[in-house]
Amino acid sequence: MTTYKDAGVDIDAADDAKRAMKDAIDTGDKRVLTSLGSFAALVEGKFKGYKQPVLALKMEEPGSKQKLAFEHGFVRSICFDTVNHLVNDIAVMGAVPLYVQDLIICGKLEKSVVTEIVKGFSDACKEQGCVLTGGETTEQPGVLASGTYALAASVVGIVDKPKIIDGSAIKEGDTILSVASNGLHTNGYTLVRTLMEKDPALMESDVAGDTFLAAVMQPHTCYFGALKGLFGDAGLHGLAHITGGGMQGNIDRILPKGLDARIDLETVLIPPVFGAIRTAGSVPDADMLKTYNMGVGIAVVVDPASAETIVTHFREKGHDAYPIGKVVSGHRKVKFEGELQWNRDSEKTKTPGH
Repeated sequence: MTTYKDAGVDIDAADDAKRAMKDAIDTGDKRVLTSLGSFAALVEGKFKGYKQPVLALKMEEPGSKQKLAFEHGFVRSICFDTVNHLVNDIAVMGAVPLYVQDLIICGKLEKSVVTEIVKGFSDACKEQGCVLTGGETTEQPGVLASGTYALAASVVGIVDKPKIIDGSAIKEGDTILSVASNGLHTNGYTLVRTLMEKDPALMESDVAGDTFLAAVMQPHTCYFGALKGLFGDAGLHGLAHITGGGMQGNIDRILPKGLDARIDLETVLIPPVFGAIRTAGSVPDADMLKTYNMGVGIAVVVDPASAETIVTHFREKGHDAYPIGKVVSGHRKVKFEGELQWNRDSEKTKTPGH
């Protein structure tokens, strides 16, 4: 006789773990009509204060950074990575996050680990004023090895249709600001893991007072708290979340027809961790720019008359911000001028508030 448990899936253990999740996803939001155990989350479509509500939907996973997270004890941190990335992606379109659902796939369900993951997702949601409404936890022995986890999550946000930020307001002569990242966020980790495998000592090497491992595992910065204060500001013309593809692969997504973004690389303040990666792998600058944000977490396109006020707003919210370029006539391309400056005093490249 062979049971499902003998095959590697213990339904009783899974049910016990799911019961332990209940407190983490007990929302307190009266629009949420269901609780743990329902086949789907039901939410009343009541959105007070929105005349033309538009839902913003996004799914995300934290890439191969999660492999390092589970190997080196950054389980809670990777949950914040996932949620913060999601929230940034809808916030740059002017949307407020409402609800998040998670996906946990594992080779062997470990109650303590799964409970920590769900608590991490829930706490990350609470920090951004949204709610974890549940999700899916699935044990798949033979698909994933025991001790291996794969995470993903989706978000539902809302924006009033006239207040959508899609770049259509961008015009020639606008100023492009950088809002600083604290490092890699959630992109480029396959290269990082390759470098660490080639040189295990790299993991403990010094990066501006931290270990290399600690520097690359900094959680993805969430900018929603600062961005929401600018929603509806006539001086704000466009926002781009700088993720995989770097500045060129993300700023071009918001450029209207007939315009280019010209970025002065000499103005970009590069966090020390990127220099460590470049040195460890002799990585060409072009590849660094294509793979990483290089210190630009969000690109903000603004009316030049509003630039100083918006910079001050971000700094008051704990994010360094400064001009890195301008909008010029062209063909929806991001063009670089100058060269990255790797030899600045590292103290000048640390981001206040991180």
